[in-house]
Amino acid sequence: MSETVASRREFLKTVGGAGVVSQLVGVGGLMASAPANGAEKLAANGGTPVRTSPLRSRPSGPQFYDDVEKRELLEVLDSRSPFRWSGGKSKVLQFEKAYASHLGVKHALAVTSGTTALYVAMAALGIGPGDEVILPAWTWYADYDAVVLSGALPVFAEIDESFAIDPNDIEARITPRTKAIVPSHLQGGVADLDAILEIAKKHKLRVVEDCAQCAGGRYKSKYVGTIGDIGINSFQLSKTITAGEGGAVTTNDPTLFERALRFHDCGSIHSPYTEELKGGLLAAFAACNFRMNEFTGAVLKGQLQKLETICTRLRTNARKVREAIADLPDIKLRKSADPDGDLGVGVFLVFETRRQRDRYTRAMAAERVPAGAPSGSAVLPADSRIAKKATIHEDWPSFRSPQGKAIRYGRESCPKTIDILGRSAGVIIDPKYSEQDVQDIIRAIRKVYPAVRTA
Repeated sequence: MSETVASRREFLKTVGGAGVVSQLVGVGGLMASAPANGAEKLAANGGTPVRTSPLRSRPSGPQFYDDVEKRELLEVLDSRSPFRWSGGKSKVLQFEKAYASHLGVKHALAVTSGTTALYVAMAALGIGPGDEVILPAWTWYADYDAVVLSGALPVFAEIDESFAIDPNDIEARITPRTKAIVPSHLQGGVADLDAILEIAKKHKLRVVEDCAQCAGGRYKSKYVGTIGDIGINSFQLSKTITAGEGGAVTTNDPTLFERALRFHDCGSIHSPYTEELKGGLLAAFAACNFRMNEFTGAVLKGQLQKLETICTRLRTNARKVREAIADLPDIKLRKSADPDGDLGVGVFLVFETRRQRDRYTRAMAAERVPAGAPSGSAVLPADSRIAKKATIHEDWPSFRSPQGKAIRYGRESCPKTIDILGRSAGVIIDPKYSEQDVQDIIRAIRKVYPAVRTA
């Protein structure tokens, strides 16, 4: 997850034809007739825009950088010990302990990225050749890649109008080889964990919470990443808090934690974890090096102190918008398993048709309050390299089994997901939007939605 926000958006646009729902163009025009019932004339039809300059959101974390992160970084520089195990008061260790305490989970392990966190989680669960893992069809590539790199087989389920995995489509995907479900909490929203955990318990499956896009999100008062068997976070630039890159693995299970700890650090464990784990329950095994460095740990230790401030501001701004548009006739907001726990990174509407959605995005752009399709993920089965089952070696175990050979991806495997995303659009929320910015969003939606809904 090393892309900048700008490069990721550009990438998503590039692969749009392969299944990513991108900013849409060219489907029908806006009504050019005069507005009815005294409504304001749309800017797209020659009216006055809501704003004189376009509203722009920025990555949340860097907007809150201050002397806290600076002081933590300078302490690492002054120590001349940027390696986490070189002795002294490790910033990475301090971040791990503070993060675990903040979330209310027994163990947190810092790693280099959200992608490596997913790979570590798969290793912790012992997922490998012959196993199957159920993923939402709409998520980021790292979920799929971590399963494939583990030698297991990804199986996709449809999403629902929460943009998260549809619990009603999971059981049909379960086979005797299924080992885990990955309910990604996407674009600040939370998945329906009660339903997912009930299915997992019934079939004796593990649950891996991908919280990369939902750090600070909560489900029924509990932080996401603490509810399933194991969770992961990302601290890449576009995430709630950031050091540019970074990730974390969270769990309440000491055996899973030790497996994760060993896999991320060449099979070894170090103090204080040696003492906490009483020397370790497991023998060393083949592993990787995904250790976080002290500079990253220093920034994240500082950023963690701002997490609740960022989340509160996002939620407050989003709530103001949702409440102010709730009376619009037949308006349909993105479904939420927990509206209060949702981060509020966007206010998304779901339309009856793609044509209506396209009119809405064009009209909102003309008002200079841009609205776009759900972003930050991709319709993975429709991506060409996934549809082709491309791997680094032709005999990669994921697709050499009878099941791996038989499985078919492609757009035809996830029509519901494509349909929902093609009818959805939202305005991104910024934690530092002014009251005027929020009111502009409300005014634009109230101006545009009734016009495009009836056009």
